[in-house]
Amino acid sequence: MNHYETVFILNPVLSETQIKETVKKFEDYLLSKGAEMISKEDWGLKKLAYPIEKKKSGFYHLFEYKVAGDAIAPFELEFRRDDSVMRYLTVKLDKHAAAWAEKRRERVKSAKK
Repeated sequence: MNHYETVFILNPVLSETQIKETVKKFEDYLLSKGAEMISKEDWGLKKLAYPIEKKKSGFYHLFEYKVAGDAIAPFELEFRRDDSVMRYLTVKLDKHAAAWAEKRRERVKSAKK
C-alpha cells in the first residue's frame, strides 16, 4: 500500500449539504477500494490564484490515505466525471513527505487547542 495525498477544489456555488455529500462520496469510494484514511481536512472557501470556470474561489479539501497504486487511476476518473470538482491533484508521498505531513497534522492539531 502506497501513501497518497489528494487535494481537490469544489465549485463555490454548492450548498453545504452538497459539499458534504461530494466529500463523503469520494471518501466512500476510497474506503470501498480498501484504503486506510489517515487524515481529512476541510480548508474551507479560498480565493483561487486564477479564475477556473469563471469562478474566483473554491472549497478546498485534503485527503491523506494509504491504498494500492492501481486504485488511483479510477479514483481520478471519478473526479473528472463529477461536475462539482474544479481541480484535483494526487501526489504519492515518500517517507520524507509522509513524515512532514505528520508534523503538519500535529501543528494543526496543537493550533486548534
